[in-house]
Amino acid sequence: MPKDNIHPTWYPEAKVICNGEVVMTTGSTQPEIHVEVWSGNHPFFTGTQKIIDAEGRVDRFLRKYGMVERGGKKNNKAADADNK
Repeated sequence: MPKDNIHPTWYPEAKVICNGEVVMTTGSTQPEIHVEVWSGNHPFFTGTQKIIDAEGRVDRFLRKYGMVERGGKKNNKAADADNK
């Protein structure tokens, strides 16, 4: 038997919202769930290519640590490290 007053409120008709539009309902402990991607707009299920991350991870890493200048050229420190 469950204890009283320790469980969160259960919402049997919680709304799942994607891009400001209700896409489905489900049971949850939150009345509304906001998502960016769901099966209706995911490339695997729709068969279309949608680029979510336009910037590559390597490019972002190199720019973050100053290994690449804004124009895309390698920084002198990075070029010296490559030559060693």
